[in-house]
Amino acid sequence: MSSLTITGAAGRQIQVPTGLFIHNTFTSSITGATLPVENPTTGAILGHVSAASPDDVNKAVTSSLAGFATWKSTPAPARAKLLLRLADLIERDAADFASLEAVDAGILYTDSLGMNVPQAVANLRYYAGWADKIDGKSLAMEGGMAYTHREPLGVCAAIVPWNAPLMITIWKLAPALAAGNALIIKPSELSPLYAQKLAQLIQEANFPPGVVNILPGDGASAGRTLSEHMLIRKISFTGSAPTGRQILKAAAATNLKRVNLELGGKGPSIVFGDCDLENALLWTRIGITANNGQICAAGSRIYVQEGIYEEFLAKYAEMARKMPAVVGDPLDPTTTKGPVVSGAQHQKILGYIAQGKKGGARLLFGGREVGEKGYFVENTAFADVGEGEAIMKEEIFGPVASIAPFKTEGEVIAKANDSLHGLSAAVFTNDVNRAHRVTAALETGQVTVNAWAMLSPNVPFGGVKESGFGRDMGEDALEGWTTVKSVKYSILPGKL
Repeated sequence: MSSLTITGAAGRQIQVPTGLFIHNTFTSSITGATLPVENPTTGAILGHVSAASPDDVNKAVTSSLAGFATWKSTPAPARAKLLLRLADLIERDAADFASLEAVDAGILYTDSLGMNVPQAVANLRYYAGWADKIDGKSLAMEGGMAYTHREPLGVCAAIVPWNAPLMITIWKLAPALAAGNALIIKPSELSPLYAQKLAQLIQEANFPPGVVNILPGDGASAGRTLSEHMLIRKISFTGSAPTGRQILKAAAATNLKRVNLELGGKGPSIVFGDCDLENALLWTRIGITANNGQICAAGSRIYVQEGIYEEFLAKYAEMARKMPAVVGDPLDPTTTKGPVVSGAQHQKILGYIAQGKKGGARLLFGGREVGEKGYFVENTAFADVGEGEAIMKEEIFGPVASIAPFKTEGEVIAKANDSLHGLSAAVFTNDVNRAHRVTAALETGQVTVNAWAMLSPNVPFGGVKESGFGRDMGEDALEGWTTVKSVKYSILPGKL
């Protein structure tokens, strides 16, 4: 099987296979189709990887059925041991994974090494601990007794995005495998390299064949076939709302497979007048510039109380001037701003910036593309943004902040909730009573207080409204990868 040699951080040479990973073997697509791998820093094509066809998906499902038969009967401590082994291998090869995410997704090497890879490792270790603790209940009932136990669903699939690919893949793989399922992974066509490396480690860890199959491919072919497949029992999807709707339709039209959706966001960050202003400035900036704002939980709507609004704007702009982004190659540890993932994403972001300028909002800073090659966009902030403006309503998925004032607690709660999305929010206040009232009133799957993001393997993550349903991480995620069986006993009277 052919391979690509990728030059990573500090000149390290990383070899990844180019084939589909089916039944612990790398193989070319049945049709010979391939996907180009583009470096968004330069726009250059790094090479090609195999692209799964519907027949390849069928082949992977056959493998997964065999893998599931083995895996569901594997003792839980043995499953845990393999998850821990995979965590160790990823930790060992952290620099390779961080390099691959930088090269084909534009993610800063330092961000991947400091967050994405450690989060993946932590999730594997967390769910390894759950493998032998997925228990049922003993229940009293009239005329007898009953007990429940949780069983794996069977062959499942995960369709994952490009913006934090390794971490989000493991959010799905770790609980799925801990619960005893077999999993088919389809990485994004924009960032497949990490998945090829992950497949190598699945092989090295000696997971049974078919427990994990990895199929690079495009959504219209591989993704659609997975969504419609009659033998796949669950699709876990992180990505755009339009694609999520298509997956739901496919599930309804076929075998009613279970669906878990984590879709877009338009997160509000609410800054009250009594907050620690320097802390709020720090986190509201990080919340929209981290990974170039290409984060579903990005704090893209910033509401600031009137009494500190102008001071906030002045200091927010001053911070951007005093700490300008260092634009460049994401492999370089001194770079603080890499490219966005693709030419299409680049044009989408610039289009929203143009709309913001035409809409009458005050451009606080930024607003331009950077350089003559690659896909770079300045960190951008608009002030005085109206509630009806596209940059305030729609997910941009780029480093564009929309800032507006508010007067009262009730007003800002209404503004924050006036959104189709409901994934994440942040509240900045030193009043614990206010923090409790506002977090309870916000229609989102998570709220952080006096910070942004704060990911942890034991805390569930997911949305409400059009941000989707179901949860990644935490004990709650295990419910989505298992089904409950009830066993009832009629207790016959004894003979004296």
